[in-house]
Amino acid sequence: MSPMRAISQTRLGGPEVLHEVTLPKPQPGPTEVLVRVHAAGVNPVDAKTRRAAGMLGEPPFVLGWDVSGVVEEVGYGVTLYKPGDEVFGMPLFPREAGGYAEHVVAPARHFARKPGTLDHPHAAALPLVGLTAWQSLVETADVQSGQRVLVHAAAGGVGHVAVQIAKARGAHVIGTASAGKHDFVRRLGADEVVDWADAHVDGGRGGAHPVVRRRGPEPVVQMR
Repeated sequence: MSPMRAISQTRLGGPEVLHEVTLPKPQPGPTEVLVRVHAAGVNPVDAKTRRAAGMLGEPPFVLGWDVSGVVEEVGYGVTLYKPGDEVFGMPLFPREAGGYAEHVVAPARHFARKPGTLDHPHAAALPLVGLTAWQSLVETADVQSGQRVLVHAAAGGVGHVAVQIAKARGAHVIGTASAGKHDFVRRLGADEVVDWADAHVDGGRGGAHPVVRRRGPEPVVQMR
């Protein structure tokens, strides 16, 4: 079995616990693909899992879920992709995916084709925040044209994607952000921007869970 490089840890702690190791390159099983990782995203869940025993238990383990790369091998039954296809995704979450490595293996349906307009680093930064915003606004809240959507932390990871999705759905988008980020949020498509430091906005800061409140006939969807 061929070796591959990975970034692992044998104890919990800060970034200093991460170190390079050599591991066997995984092999794809039925319905799985082997992806050569060109870029891996880093999210707060990575840092939290690195510091304290959580979803992955005690180390050793390899962190990383958001990845972008090229399909290298396909397992039996895979028809979605072929070797050479560029893909990105957030495979196996919340189980260990091992994105901080040269290769990952996961079911083919855990990946999507990488748009040609995105390079690998940008594609690897998208899955977690993109899925969170999409599932919240589209699959859960079913945002419709003409609704008003309040996005807290609109310049943040989930927030800046949520603004664009809500606007694309035809909503009137209000974003909260610090004053220095207002121009950025407006460029994303926000119709109004509120400085959270100067105004009280119901719902607080941070997070990414939608709350649908009804004010008369028109729903107000909050991303917070």
